[in-house]
Order: sequence, then C-alpha cells, then structure tokens
Amino acid sequence: MPVAAAGYLVWRFLLVDTAVAYSAPQQHFKYGSTGGERESGFPLLIWNALPQVCAAHLPGPGYASLGLLYEPGRELPIGMSKRRVTGIDRVFLNCAVCHVSTVRDTPQSAPRTVLGMPANGFDLMAFEKFFFACAADEKFTPAAIVPEIERQHGKLSLLDHYLVYPAAIYLMRDSLLMLRGRFAFVAAQPEWGVGRVDTFNSAKVIFNFPMDKASPHELIGVSDFPSIWNQRQREGMHLHWDGNNTRLQERNLSAAFGTGATPPTVDHAAIKRVEDWLQDLKPPPYPYPINRAMAATGAVVYKEYCADCHGQSGQDFKGPSVGQVTPLEKVGTDRGRLDSYTYELAVNQGSLYTGYEPYRFKNFRKTQGYANMPLDGLWLRAPYLHNGSVPTLRDLLEPGTNRPKAFYRGYDVYDRDKVGFRSDVAEEGGRKFFRFDAAVPGNSNAGHEGARYGTALPAQEKAALIEYLKTF
Repeated sequence: MPVAAAGYLVWRFLLVDTAVAYSAPQQHFKYGSTGGERESGFPLLIWNALPQVCAAHLPGPGYASLGLLYEPGRELPIGMSKRRVTGIDRVFLNCAVCHVSTVRDTPQSAPRTVLGMPANGFDLMAFEKFFFACAADEKFTPAAIVPEIERQHGKLSLLDHYLVYPAAIYLMRDSLLMLRGRFAFVAAQPEWGVGRVDTFNSAKVIFNFPMDKASPHELIGVSDFPSIWNQRQREGMHLHWDGNNTRLQERNLSAAFGTGATPPTVDHAAIKRVEDWLQDLKPPPYPYPINRAMAATGAVVYKEYCADCHGQSGQDFKGPSVGQVTPLEKVGTDRGRLDSYTYELAVNQGSLYTGYEPYRFKNFRKTQGYANMPLDGLWLRAPYLHNGSVPTLRDLLEPGTNRPKAFYRGYDVYDRDKVGFRSDVAEEGGRKFFRFDAAVPGNSNAGHEGARYGTALPAQEKAALIEYLKTF
C-alpha cells in the first residue's frame, strides 16, 4: 500500500502535464494553453475563490469587472487556459485576452465577439493590481480561501484540504508578493486604462533591470493592444508599434512572455497552431451601410495621402513605406512608447532562448520612430494612434489642437458617424469606463497631422476619405 500511495503521488504531482485541448482553431485561440500554467499558473480553485475572498480589491462583481469576457456556459473567460500540472488544475492567460473584444450596434443590442481585434475593454493594470493587493491582504490564507473553495466546489479530499491547497495558497501568495516588489515601478505610473499595456517596461523585469534607477523618460511606455489579422501579409514588415522586430515568430514568442510562457515552459506546438491560424484570419467587414459613391471619391483621396504608408487598401498592403519605420520627428506622435524600448533591452533580448535553437531571438533592434501599419479592420481598431489617444477616425483627421482632450474608453457601442466606439459614456449598468486624459504623460494625442496626413483637407474630402476607410 505505501508503494502504491507513493506511486500515485509521483504520478499526480510529477508526471501529469496535460492541457485542455480544442479541435477547432477558434476555440484553441480563445482557450488553448501556451504553456504559461506550468510556471505562472494560478490553481483553478483558488482563482475561482479570490473574487469572493478579495472582493474589496475589485472594481465590481467578479473578473468581468476587469473587462474579461465570458461566453455562456464557460467557467473561464476568453483568454484563459487550463492545464493539469503539479497535481492540480492551473489556469493562466493566453493570447486572446489581449486580442478579443465585443461590438454592439446600440446599447440594447447583444454584443458580437470579434477574434483578433484589440481587447479594448480589458484593464490589464487593474488585473495585476488586484492579484498584488489580494496577496498582501490578511485574508490570503488557507483559513479564508479553503472554505470558499469548498463552498463553491464541494468538499476536498483530506490530502487536498490539509496539504495540497494550503501549500498552493502559500506558494501563490509568496510568488505574487515577489512579483509585486519587482513591478513596484508600475504603481508610480499613470493608470494605463482599458485596452492598453506597458509592454517593454514589464519585459525589463525578466532581465532584473534596476527599475528604480531607470531614466524617467523611459518609464512610461503605454500603448494600445494591436489587432492581429492577416499575419501572412505582415511577414518581413517592422513589427510592434516601434518596428523593433521583423520576424513574426520572434514577435510571437516575445508576446508569449505575457502569457507566462518562458523558454523552459513554452508550448511551441500550441503557439505554432495559433500562428498558423492567424496567418489568414480576416477582420469582419464593416457591417453598416456605406455610401459607395462617396467611398469612390475617398479612394482617390486615400491614394494621394495614405497609400504609400498604409497600403493600397484594407486587403492590398503594397506601398513603398508600408511596414517601414517613420522617424519620430516626422510623425510627431507621443514618444513614450518609443523611449521605453531601449538599446540595452534589445541587447538583452538577444540572450533569450539561448540553448533553445532555433528559437533564439536575433532580430530585435532599437528604432527611432513608429512603424507604418496596414489598416485592415480599421473600423474595429479605435481608439487610434499607437497610444489610443484619439477616439475616432473623424477626430484623427483634425489637427491635434482640435482633437478631444478627454474621453471615455471601454464602451463597445459603435459610433457610425465618427467611426470608432462611442466615447461620451461614463458608465453603464454599474460599470464605470476609463476617462482618458490626453494631458497625462504618455497620452499625447498630437502628431500624424499636417498636409501630408490629411488634417488640412476640406471637410467634404475628409468625409469621403472616412467613407472609403469603412471598406477596410
């Protein structure tokens, strides 16, 4: 019997490593593992218990108050995967948490879920702060969490009740408190707000950069989550907002760090499956009426002012400057995201995946501007500019001084007139939306303006251009 018991424990805690598998690529994208649960995963039952145990640290009821999206009948939100590892079910984020959102036609309409669009309702900073605050709370103990687990899921076995979950709670607490210390610089940053992330300052933590000694000008690098359609057509372009890499596979492995996947734990086959599916994923077409005659006029305007940098259309990405980096002094947009990515970080990234050929990073470079992106699915990519500082296309065609100084982000009802999401709604159903202030460091809405960018066009040509952009 002792031998059998020992064999069971070895099997349960050391040998089982199985992620939930999905046959459909869409489901794999939404719920499939990238391997992050192996090292960074939250025990599922603890994840389920914390919104009750630490409710005071959430802005509203449950994880949905952070902007996570739930489908009917699903225990986990979109962008959360599950794997059986180290003896228990563990969950963590995957790619979809940053690249899925919803659209509504009216406040009364049911939301439509769109895969590949920016997650413009997810508040990643609030997500991180919730777990850090919860771990520091006196309630983060087996005495508070185990009873909540059993209230939700029924009685645990004696082994789980007295050993496995108490140990998991203490290990999770210690890990979160360690990360809280390493990410202390985030507490000094302005609120990111929904749909945004400071990608590369967080990446510096991987290399143990002394963030308390970092130059102030590199400490605010917040930018929008990007869309991820039509990846095949982007091969060889300068990727990320500042164009710091030209290889899709490296960009994807870099992004996988945000899902907790490290070189020893990443699930390459699972990530490759997502990569393959995204190669030809198309954005949904604009679902509202388009004035085709006006759009035809706008196509002429677009060709003169926009095509060289952004492609011939939403499907044809050809153009002499598409996917190339425009120097900051020419485009004139907020420099925070550019400055946050430093030469020192690029050099350190070259050491990642050392010993894991052919995955070693070889293409990260420091640039001096922002990349010219193709505009596929443009209607779903609001707010605009790399930092999401301009709410609609109509506002983007105004000089910086005429653009909204403040607006609300996170509402998913569509503004057909201005082309973007409605930005005048502060609250709905008890959920408060994020008030974006362009005066806050990192939030400047200036740039991409002047004669070459169309902000000096007559009103009728701006209207025609916007009508054509709806076809993207």
